[in-house]
Amino acid sequence: MLDREGFRPNVGIILLNAQNEVWWGKRVREHSWQFPQGGIKYGETPEQAMFRELEEEIGLRQEHVKIVGRTRDWLRYEVPDHFIKREIRGHYRGQKQIWFLLRMCARDNDVNLRLTDHPEFDAWRWHEYWVPLDVVIEFKRDVYQRALQELSRFLTWPVHGNAQQAQRHTSRYLRQPHAPRPQDGAVLAKPCDGIAAEGCTPELILPGKG
Repeated sequence: MLDREGFRPNVGIILLNAQNEVWWGKRVREHSWQFPQGGIKYGETPEQAMFRELEEEIGLRQEHVKIVGRTRDWLRYEVPDHFIKREIRGHYRGQKQIWFLLRMCARDNDVNLRLTDHPEFDAWRWHEYWVPLDVVIEFKRDVYQRALQELSRFLTWPVHGNAQQAQRHTSRYLRQPHAPRPQDGAVLAKPCDGIAAEGCTPELILPGKG
């Protein structure tokens, strides 16, 4: 589904934890890193597409996150011809994206990179908000910069804490591609309120325990 200018509607996702670090995924069998993203299907709103892509790419559902903000308008990037299939060259120019800033209200082991038969990522980590653009595929870098800049206005930072705490959360180790979900019937005790609230990860309440 292309618009009149040859751009495909798409969504991008920046997912935060309680320390305002972002979810940073390594593309399958590549050395490049990126945020989750994907196309908007016919009849979908950008928000509906975002929740679908969130589950397909990293295994999180709507109840696992809270929408913090979104870009005001589409952000566009053009795809070089050698990345475009020959049969659509001259028609397809690139992507136009609405970017969403989300806050994760679940546990790290709720992330599941192997929910589908064609995973996008094979590893992930939490990274400081201003991710290194040199590891992003070149033609996406400008859009990443603009999305991060526009959505940074929604961030609030703790007034306490120190440099050592900030450094400790700068770039953590790689995460396994899959971890088991909580037991069936488990529910989140309460949503997280406030972008920089401490103790963001909610307690799980299992059936039969109260």
